[in-house]
Amino acid sequence: MPVRQPFVMGGVAVLPGERRLVDLPLSKLSNHAPVTLPVQVLHGAQPGPTVFVSAAIHGDELNGVEIIRRLLRTLDPRSINGTLLCVPVVNVFGFISRSRYLPDRRDLNRSFPGSANGSLAARLAHLFLTEIVKRSQVGIDLHTASSHRVNLPQIRCVFRKRPRVLELAHAFGAEVMVESPERPGSLREAARAVGVDVLTYEGGEGLRFDEFAIRAGVEGITGVMQQMEMLHASDEAEACASTARHVPVHINTSSWLRAPEGGVFRTTKRIGDGVSLGELVGHVANPYEDAAVEVRSSHRGIIIGRTTLPIVNMGDALMNIGWSEDVGERASPERLAEPIWIEDEDLQD
Repeated sequence: MPVRQPFVMGGVAVLPGERRLVDLPLSKLSNHAPVTLPVQVLHGAQPGPTVFVSAAIHGDELNGVEIIRRLLRTLDPRSINGTLLCVPVVNVFGFISRSRYLPDRRDLNRSFPGSANGSLAARLAHLFLTEIVKRSQVGIDLHTASSHRVNLPQIRCVFRKRPRVLELAHAFGAEVMVESPERPGSLREAARAVGVDVLTYEGGEGLRFDEFAIRAGVEGITGVMQQMEMLHASDEAEACASTARHVPVHINTSSWLRAPEGGVFRTTKRIGDGVSLGELVGHVANPYEDAAVEVRSSHRGIIIGRTTLPIVNMGDALMNIGWSEDVGERASPERLAEPIWIEDEDLQD
């Protein structure tokens, strides 16, 4: 059998069956301190696909950092087929400052494919696309909601007419799968343009660890690697996994319930709960009076995201309800006027 060649990145040769931390030079801080993009390279002993797993493209989204840390603790490169590239912190600048953005206030996930001579965000996007994405066949990008919002663990991608993506999403096994269009400048759009399928995982809240979302992320990545034959589970483990794995709910439309008045929002509903059309899901109470305004569901569906702040202003987003409906010519102009994902509400990747 032919000998497998080392995986070379940033001038470092990672031998088959070896794991190495590679620091890709990125920039320097204003005090001249160097900044790198650290990549954990697990070069399997046997041939197979190359997959990347990334987190903290938004620097305040921490669940993915912990997901990758736990994943690395369970993997031995000698038992992997192919190569796994793990980038726990992509937006190193935002991670240090606990910010979603880079120092120039640019959103890294709107800066792809980037440029080697552009802004800081463009340079980081270019480096990540060139060194990580283009050397992979599949990627898993880990996200959370922003601060003061929480998302139900979910996979977002374009599933229609993409059977391979649909297959990988089912292997991940998140509770819901959300049909989410690719946005200009996003990692998913840039990856697809170079022939790489990317699953976006959303779960939990920014600047917080969510144990439920973290465990779902670790199990999901493992499921994808097994589906791609990068890992081989025992017959007993496969039987347990098939028994525990549920059929995800497909969602292609969502809508935010908004506060009818300013005040204190009270609800007993949690992410993952089902709601009926017109169901009472909470109240907004005036802190100085005994009166309270009802909040009722505008659709039948599942709560896939919600605010964690009880103090709300009129028009603030309270709950994100997702459901599945036919799209195309039968979609009403009213539905088409409001996109499924709205950036200022953290519904895009």
